[in-house]
Amino acid sequence: MSKIWRLDNSIGESLIENKLVLPNGCFNLAIIDGNFIEVHTSKSKYEINSGIYFCSQMTNKVLVNIQPRTKVTIIQLHAWTLSLFPQYDLSNFTDSIIKISTAELPFKIEIQSEIKTLLNTINTYFEALADSNQNQNAIEKICEIIRLREDEISVSEIGKLLSSSLRMLQIKFKATTGLTIKKYIQILKFRKSVDQMLNADLEKMSLTEIALYNKYFDQSHFIRKFKDVTKTTPKMFNPDSYFLSQKR
Repeated sequence: MSKIWRLDNSIGESLIENKLVLPNGCFNLAIIDGNFIEVHTSKSKYEINSGIYFCSQMTNKVLVNIQPRTKVTIIQLHAWTLSLFPQYDLSNFTDSIIKISTAELPFKIEIQSEIKTLLNTINTYFEALADSNQNQNAIEKICEIIRLREDEISVSEIGKLLSSSLRMLQIKFKATTGLTIKKYIQILKFRKSVDQMLNADLEKMSLTEIALYNKYFDQSHFIRKFKDVTKTTPKMFNPDSYFLSQKR
């Protein structure tokens, strides 16, 4: 598990609207308690009522409207997490959301569970799973290599480091995450750039420095990729419109 977030409009009397979420390389479980929320992905519009939902990898910004008397709990799961559940074929499942029953979950949670209870339940499950699976699988190894590298790594380099068939790694990664390895690298690079941009006043980094640091060709290349995901420019980007993008 990566993080748990709670978006709480349970005592509100007005709609929280046009809030945005950026892709971050994680899968999400969304627990909706109360009325409903609207979610607009690049593929579809979802009206999500009380229940538990599985959210795929997102490749573009997502727009969220939260109705009054509604509470949303988001459990972020690492990209490699789903490789532990081989019954799921996610090869074509991106920018999408499906409702799931509690019976489909490997751990028992309730819609109205408190965050502390969720943390204890999920951490206990994954700690036991880690104890019974001492060796990292290929997907976890790929994600760790990408995460730990200071500079951007190529897909061919990953294949060499793992002494594995590049084609087989790509097939496994796509089936497990819905993303190509290259796309996953691009999402992490983009999110790292946005986080640095939000903290530029602390790190004293210019937009050009952020672009070059994250291996974009130049500032124009970074701006173009930024617009592909957010539909706006870094200069016009308003972090107050976004969930999960504040300074850490």
